Amino acid sequence: MEPLNVVNQPHSHRRADSTYPFDASGIAKRFRHAAIFGALSALEPGETMAFFNDHDPLPLLAQIEQHFGDKVRIEYVTRSHEGVRIDFHVQNGA
Repeated sequence: MEPLNVVNQPHSHRRADSTYPFDASGIAKRFRHAAIFGALSALEPGETMAFFNDHDPLPLLAQIEQHFGDKVRIEYVTRSHEGVRIDFHVQNGA
């Protein structure tokens, strides 16, 4: 058996399209808001989080607007009985 050649090279974990999916339905409700705020805080200007959830998170949206203000633009992509997709766009210079 040949030895495994592991190269430890830095990588940025960046996507070419600058859009990062986030499926909130797979996260325990107890941790959801903290995970969402952490993900939004990790985004850089020009990046987007494509947020999926099984319901319309109106209280969360109010908290995001209060915390981030103009830094994050909220855009509904889909709303249906199956769930919601919201794009959170991190703004340049906000």
